[in-house]
Amino acid sequence: MAASGLVMIGYLVLHMYGNLKMFAGKVTGTDVYAFDEYAEHLRTIGEPMLPYAGLLWVVRIVLLAAILVHMWAAFTLWARDRKATGGAKRYANQRAIQRSYASYTMRWGGVLILLFVIYHILNFTVVVIDTAPGATSPFVRVYNSFKNPAVLISYAVAMIAVGLHVRHGFWSAFATLGANTSPKTRAFWNTVAVLLALILVVGFLSGPVAIALDWIKL
Repeated sequence: MAASGLVMIGYLVLHMYGNLKMFAGKVTGTDVYAFDEYAEHLRTIGEPMLPYAGLLWVVRIVLLAAILVHMWAAFTLWARDRKATGGAKRYANQRAIQRSYASYTMRWGGVLILLFVIYHILNFTVVVIDTAPGATSPFVRVYNSFKNPAVLISYAVAMIAVGLHVRHGFWSAFATLGANTSPKTRAFWNTVAVLLALILVVGFLSGPVAIALDWIKL
C-alpha cells in the first residue's frame, strides 16, 4: 500500500504542475494556450521511438495498476481488522477518540476520490461528459467545466478529500517503510505530510477558483 500510494502522490504532483499552466495564458506570439501546448507535449514525449501518446498510456497503465493495488491492499487491511475484532463495535467510541479526522475518513474518502476519478476521466480524458461541444482545446473544456458551480464545488470537495488522504497516507507510508524511528522523525514526516497535502489542495484548487472568479479568461 505504501509503494502504490507514493506512486499516486508522484503523479498528483506532476498533474498539479500541468494544471498550473492554466495561469500561463496563451503562448507568446500564438493563439495557442500554454495549457494546450503542455497537454500536446505530453502526447509527443518519446516520439518517434514511441507512438503518439505512447508514454502517456504507459503512465496511465502504471497509475491504474497502482490504484488497483492500493484498493486491494486497503480492502485486505479492512478485512483483516474486521476479522481480528469480529466486527464488534464495543470499542468504537474509544477508537474514534484515538483516530485523527483524516485517519477516520481514509476509507470513505478513498471511495469519494475513486468516484471523482471516474467522473474526471469521463469529462476530460474520454470526453463522454462534454462541457464544450465541438471544442478541441483541453483548456476550453476545463474552463467551461469550472464555470459550472456544481462542478467546482464537487471538485473542491474531492480535492479536500485528496488532501486528507495524502496527509495521512504519506506519513503512514514512510512509517511503513521504516521512518517511524523516533518522536523527532515522526514529527518531521508529519510536517512534510501536512505541507504536501496543503500544497496539493491549494495547487489543484487555485486554477478552478481563478476561472470561477474570472481571474483566468478565455
